Amino acid sequence: MLPRRSICSREFYHPCPCSLTMKRKPSKLIETRRVLTLVDESNVTSSAKASNRKLDWLKLQEYLVRDREPLEMVIYAGLPPAMPEWQAERDKKNKFLHWLRSHGFLVMTQEGSPGADACYKANVDVLMAVDAIELSMEMKPDVVVLVTGDSDFAHLAIQLRRRGIRVEVASTAQTLGAGLKASANEVIDLSALLNTFEPLT
Repeated sequence: MLPRRSICSREFYHPCPCSLTMKRKPSKLIETRRVLTLVDESNVTSSAKASNRKLDWLKLQEYLVRDREPLEMVIYAGLPPAMPEWQAERDKKNKFLHWLRSHGFLVMTQEGSPGADACYKANVDVLMAVDAIELSMEMKPDVVVLVTGDSDFAHLAIQLRRRGIRVEVASTAQTLGAGLKASANEVIDLSALLNTFEPLT
């Protein structure tokens, strides 16, 4: 009878080649967030003027989207009244809106009506709020950026968040209403960006 041989368990360890190939490294792919940006043109233009800066729309878009996927940047603008005394101002505004469209922005306009002190009113709030809900349902963005400081949009921000959409508000501290600030997931202060733009001449 042969003597019993002491065998170390490691003599039996022969890793199967297939077990090595089946091991997978964890995926490094990160899902890109889809961003829908809605801009109150009058509000952000006023902020730029208050900072004595020319508004660079292309840099603004890049700053807000960052490394995410842009779905659309919709700009809501009021038009001067279609009246003789407002025609020059209306032509100037239409030229500016044509520039925006030619650079890929989606522009929505609201006809204005004469106001006091040689001013006109063109309330785009309702148009922007309705579009925000409808476009969010159709485009299904992960993030909606509201470029405005108007607290009238506070309820809109809450409604979007209730639908599982992250809401970012872009404005300057001077023009940001407390109600809108409290309703957003994140506030983006535009002051630093505006200071990089060319000064008004």
